[in-house]
Amino acid sequence: MISSPHEILKKYWGYDSFRTLQEDIINSVLQGNDTLALLPTGGGKSICFQVPALCREGVCLVVTPLVALMTDQVENLKKLGIVAVEMHSGMHPREIEMAFEKCADGRAKFLYLSPERLETRKFREMLRGINVSLIAVDEAHCISQWGYDFRPPYLRIAEVRTIFPDVPVLALTATAVQRVVTDIQLKLEFKVNNVFSKSFVRKNLAYVISKEDDKIKKLLRICNGVKGCGIIYVRNRRLTKETAELLVHNGISADFYHAGLEPAVRVSRQHDWMEGRTRIIVATNAFGMGIDKPDVRLVVHLDLPDTLEAYYQEAGRVGRDGVKSYAVMLFNDHDIVNSRHHLELAWPDPETVRLVYQALGNFLQLPVGAGKDVSFDFDFEKFSGSYKMKPVTVFSALKILERDGYITLNDAWDDPSRMFFACSKEDLYRYQLENAEADKILRIILRSYSGVFTDFTRISENEIARRSGIDSPKVTELLFRMQKLGILDYLPNKGSPLLIYNTERLNPNDIALSKTFYSQRKKEAFSMLDSIIHYATSDSECRSRMLVAYFGEIKSEDCGICDVCLSRKRNAISQKQAKEIELKILEILADNPFTISEIVRKINRFKENDVLAILRWLIEEGRIQADGESVKLP
Repeated sequence: MISSPHEILKKYWGYDSFRTLQEDIINSVLQGNDTLALLPTGGGKSICFQVPALCREGVCLVVTPLVALMTDQVENLKKLGIVAVEMHSGMHPREIEMAFEKCADGRAKFLYLSPERLETRKFREMLRGINVSLIAVDEAHCISQWGYDFRPPYLRIAEVRTIFPDVPVLALTATAVQRVVTDIQLKLEFKVNNVFSKSFVRKNLAYVISKEDDKIKKLLRICNGVKGCGIIYVRNRRLTKETAELLVHNGISADFYHAGLEPAVRVSRQHDWMEGRTRIIVATNAFGMGIDKPDVRLVVHLDLPDTLEAYYQEAGRVGRDGVKSYAVMLFNDHDIVNSRHHLELAWPDPETVRLVYQALGNFLQLPVGAGKDVSFDFDFEKFSGSYKMKPVTVFSALKILERDGYITLNDAWDDPSRMFFACSKEDLYRYQLENAEADKILRIILRSYSGVFTDFTRISENEIARRSGIDSPKVTELLFRMQKLGILDYLPNKGSPLLIYNTERLNPNDIALSKTFYSQRKKEAFSMLDSIIHYATSDSECRSRMLVAYFGEIKSEDCGICDVCLSRKRNAISQKQAKEIELKILEILADNPFTISEIVRKINRFKENDVLAILRWLIEEGRIQADGESVKLP
């Protein structure tokens, strides 16, 4: 049996060596130590628990808050020949039962869990029948009330530790300030504090903040000036479409993405962007989690993010291959006012929260005292319209109820449709002979999807419809008909989130929203917003130094490539010299593109750093374009 971390890394991932800190973290886990790993986005967090889990006998429990992320990791492990299963509230009961069986008999090496699964006593009892080797907690900042994405079910992880007292915990996160780092270890009951932290500095990443009255005009200059693929983040769904259409109108390959699109459309657009058929994707923050595209050259925020944690994570999706890339934020005074107003709306008063909770129970026809651990398909827009409530008020109230542990909003609505043949191959064959219409789609399923007799398997009704010539609604109808006959189990994509009651439905007056605690958390949210506003409006300190200092890294150096550093360098050159260098660069590029090194050699009567500073300034201003190592006129 392979037991060396290096052998496992080579066998399954094809790498000869680990990235910085990965091996140290893995060795700490293999020595049985509780470990907290702080690795920036793209730092290879999953390797840190997947490798030690494969070194040990037993199953690794992986707690992660996003179903989409969970499903992607399970599928990726399966492609490597590693048995992994998942459990969340959006699954079929038989699917969960099959997953437990694989864990109990030792076939599975990884069990991915959504945190709300830990809420049920029955589930924790079932865990006792599994030989657990490691507990991995992804997005570990969710366990801290001071984290930017607090999830109360994470607090139940410590209870799982009582079932497996000798099993180490590996907590992983990309973003956590010092208070959250301390809180994570406390809430997970680390025996000894043990933190491995990679520098938050991204040396190849140029942070650029620009205050613009006309942000779209500036955006077009940036997209034309920086070659390669990119992501543009906007605050709402309407703007994703409007901005993408504007880019396309100006000759830039672009599309838009948000959680309200049909699942097949989201998958298609993400795939087109990943494969390079679409250059720019305009999206809400629903886009990007779990996507590992190394050659993203540009991330632009057209609105102020709510926190520096969110900004660092989203900006961190650029330049993972180490090549110079740009993280740009465009803002104006209106954005600051709008952000404060938006955050104020995100904290409705306790009475409004109770009103939404009361309406929710009525909408779902759930009596007081019932509903604990029950999940519902939740139509957010229908609910808001039925009770004539503003969607932003409803969403904010639900998030408060979620943070206080009363409900969970699960993203399983994003999970693809799945099916499993519940009958024998012989019975299926007889059914096919007797049902010509169903036979047509069954033959396509059998040819296209492997493992449908042993596991619930992802399917696409649209693809089956396209290949069979039967329209998609009819395909869905036939699948449901076969489910009623016991031929198969079918779990269609629901297109709406799951809402789970973590407690029985209460009388609204019994909803305990502490005014002190509520005020404290609201104050903390505004403090986080103040930090991002200060970051955006400051023009005297290196962007990279400011950003990493927020996460407690106070001894970093100026990056030399952000807008503040470049401005300093340019101002250090006399105005006359700067103009001479600028004109000389434009003259050189008049006929042909040249590499930066070639331009520096051609302008050898000026200092190299001065020429580089003007080159960067010209690129930033959109006067010239960077294309890999070369630059040219637009």
